[in-house]
Amino acid sequence: MLIGIESRAWDDVLSLEGFLAGPTLPGPRPPTEAQACGVFMRSHKGFSLIELLLVVAVILIIAAIAVPNFLKSRLRANEASAVASLRVINTAAVTYSITYPDMGFPAQLTTLGGANPCSASSTQACLIDDSLSQGNKSGYSFVLTGDGAVPSVSYIVAGTPQAIGSSGQRMFCTDQTAVIHYDPAGSGCTNASLVLE
Repeated sequence: MLIGIESRAWDDVLSLEGFLAGPTLPGPRPPTEAQACGVFMRSHKGFSLIELLLVVAVILIIAAIAVPNFLKSRLRANEASAVASLRVINTAAVTYSITYPDMGFPAQLTTLGGANPCSASSTQACLIDDSLSQGNKSGYSFVLTGDGAVPSVSYIVAGTPQAIGSSGQRMFCTDQTAVIHYDPAGSGCTNASLVLE
């Protein structure tokens, strides 16, 4: 009888343990803590191919928007620099004609410049930067043409973009009146062209 009570008590303990542990389900066992950490680290080791392609696509879209705007702003800056250079040349030409009245206006653009150290003369007046007197600045080429008379009473200066649509779009020109004209096509500027406001 004592054996029967012990046996029944033991069965109750086993069933209580089974109850506390929950039912045993068929299928894979849940991962242990060490296995779960390994899976977590493996799945977040790097970026997937899709994620990298998305990042590249976003960068390309931003570049497609930014590059044309950058080129337009560079083109406008070159045009503004060309207009400023024409004003500098006009001022230098008037100064030259006052300083050397027997010569009048300069016959060519190099007459207004001079390499450093510069000592002023009628052939090298040192009135403008030497790089501008050589005829190239900020994507534009400049040419001063005198009237050939001595003393000279007129001249014309033209600023042409070195690469139309890239370094500049409009051609600019001016003369002894200091009125700046422009041609939107980038070539053929004359005193009859549109006046820059």
